[in-house]
Amino acid sequence: MAIESMDTRDEEAPLVVDVSGGETPKSRTRDVHILSCAFLLIFLAYGAAQNLETTINSEGNLGTVSLGILYVSFAFFSLFASLVVRVLGSKNAVVLGTTGYWLYIAANLKPTWYTMVPVSLYMGFAASIIWVGEGTYLTSIARSHAIDTGLHEGTVIGNFNGEFWAVFALHQFVGNLITLAVLPKGTEGSTGSTSLLFIVFLCSMTLGLQQAFVWASYTKDIVNPTLGEAGVGGAMAVYGAFDAICSLVAGRLTSGLRSITVIVCGGAFFQALILLWLLLKYSATSGVLGVIYPLLMAAFLGIGDGVLNTQLSALLALLFKHDTEGAFAQLKVWQSSAIAVVFFLSPVVTLQTMVEIMVGAISVSLVSFLFLTLKVEKAFSSHQVTNM
Repeated sequence: MAIESMDTRDEEAPLVVDVSGGETPKSRTRDVHILSCAFLLIFLAYGAAQNLETTINSEGNLGTVSLGILYVSFAFFSLFASLVVRVLGSKNAVVLGTTGYWLYIAANLKPTWYTMVPVSLYMGFAASIIWVGEGTYLTSIARSHAIDTGLHEGTVIGNFNGEFWAVFALHQFVGNLITLAVLPKGTEGSTGSTSLLFIVFLCSMTLGLQQAFVWASYTKDIVNPTLGEAGVGGAMAVYGAFDAICSLVAGRLTSGLRSITVIVCGGAFFQALILLWLLLKYSATSGVLGVIYPLLMAAFLGIGDGVLNTQLSALLALLFKHDTEGAFAQLKVWQSSAIAVVFFLSPVVTLQTMVEIMVGAISVSLVSFLFLTLKVEKAFSSHQVTNM
């Protein structure tokens, strides 16, 4: 899968699956609204359930292990996801992928090894196709919209991705407010409250997907010891709110490779700031600061997540014009592999070790990203000189 030049005026038209034939610019913006809201409904259930998985299903590390299995499955099936999406079509892939999330929430009503493990395996497949389908569909309608309206392709892709990730990020805010309401302080471990919570999530799905660190270590080792299980919902609601706001803002600021580079560096800075705080200074405390510190961390982690999600999606859409499905599939292979590693490591390593791993990973990733952008910028400049 080769990186394509960002200027393709003199090249053969990209082989992108057009799923928006016959649609008007107005209907395409409507499709972005619908797609964004559908993912919000799906993930407000799954996201909040995943945040609680390591604390509610802690016996025998069922929650942590099942999430690890889920992301190993996600990584494996992502290898074939682009082929599946090409066969099904991006819209059908999204619809089929939704079933995995529905079954995962249903399995949490009776969480045992016999229910959680098979469903986690299937959900890995569902997640692989729903995300490749989403990335392919959103990119296709963004390109068609840019052509029909005469707008700059990078700007439209940035705007569409910004809206999608902003609405999507609200799942952490809305879903965790539901958690906070249904699982109030003092009901930790209550079977009735937990069952009610998952039934609420199940209903919401029927009407409608660095993160692994937040889902696993942050909620278990930072929020839970100071705020309790009920506090996980509040902290993750803050995370979701800042994630949504920054996704929207970052999308609006995206115009091309240079803007993506600057914004990604800003997002990485916020992530690194929190990790260095945890590594060098942070210790659990009581009183007001014991509440403020986890919420402040949630806000900064949300900022970083919103920026990185939006910009990486926009970058792939700009660079891999001839193989959009393959690009998004590869993204999910590496992303889900990393998340699986974090979930499997979480029960056996300390928070300090996990943070050290995260700091190292962010450093290597940022250096690699900057190297990539320099190479692409150089290749783009050479291509322009050749065509003059």
